[in-house]
Amino acid sequence: MTKLSVQYLGGPTVLLETGGRRFLVDPTFDAPGDYPVGARKLTKTTAAVLGPDEVGAVDAVLLSHDQHPDNLDAGGRAYLRTAPLTLSTAAAQERLGGTVRALPNWESVQVGGVRVTGVPAQHGPDGSEHLVGEVTGFVLAGDAIPTTYVSGDNASLDVVRRIAERVGPVDVAVLFAGAAQTPLLDYADLTLGSEQAAEAAKLLGEPVVVPVHFEGWAHFTQGRATLAGPFERAGLGDRLRLLEAGERFEY
Repeated sequence: MTKLSVQYLGGPTVLLETGGRRFLVDPTFDAPGDYPVGARKLTKTTAAVLGPDEVGAVDAVLLSHDQHPDNLDAGGRAYLRTAPLTLSTAAAQERLGGTVRALPNWESVQVGGVRVTGVPAQHGPDGSEHLVGEVTGFVLAGDAIPTTYVSGDNASLDVVRRIAERVGPVDVAVLFAGAAQTPLLDYADLTLGSEQAAEAAKLLGEPVVVPVHFEGWAHFTQGRATLAGPFERAGLGDRLRLLEAGERFEY
């Protein structure tokens, strides 16, 4: 029996089905093009593989953050208005309202039989939160379902280590990779790179890893071609599930 289904929809957008509930991570549906972030812009290079109607209804949206268009775009914002619950940051709740609910670090909410816990995420080097804004990750757990970690836009292995120490080994890790970089932080990594993703997997107890958010935008400096090597060198080649957009992994 399948206990967890992970469907990669491109960018950061993932459909999780577990414990009889459906969760959509970071909904992005807009077309390729340039998207402003203040005086800067991010360039989307590939289209979404599914639209909102094809995704259908979910029990909750897991939104790592709302302030960047590569994690929540106009189509995603419209989708939030149809969702019964969106779990995110306090800043997102304040800005978005509606059904958006802040889920502070280490606090949990039950969605049916699935316990969703907010966990830390650091979207850049130490001391960068005042520039990049608040971000969160999630851990999904429950009776007879796999413990699943969704990293959000996290660049810190120290953060991963703290999560592993508190949560324990996880079964599946959805890791935002790609070593995203922009001029805002002088091209420091804003998400895990491929080597760091493999190191994160070690810290998390060698779960099955589904990388996401490593392609589809021009600000990624690593991607599909750089992921397999570090996992093979770490002895984790059999733990990596490098999905094509639209493809589904079942655990």
